[in-house]
Amino acid sequence: MELGCIQRVMKEEYLERDTRRGLYRTFTWLVEEVGELAEALQREDLEAAREEIADVIAWTISLANMLGIDVEDAMKRKYHQLSRCP
Repeated sequence: MELGCIQRVMKEEYLERDTRRGLYRTFTWLVEEVGELAEALQREDLEAAREEIADVIAWTISLANMLGIDVEDAMKRKYHQLSRCP
């Protein structure tokens, strides 16, 4: 599974709904998911942490889609060592 593919699918499935919700409200959902991840980590609940990490990634990608940011490009620009990835 490639990050670009994930971003395209998320865009197809959620961009319209996220756009109606708005940038700030979508961001608050991301913050809530980060809080849920923190709670899972405190409980040392690996399964819950796994689910919350997926949610954090999904909401982050949704924000990127709303802003027109290519996540793969952003990651490679910030973390140059990722240019080794296909």
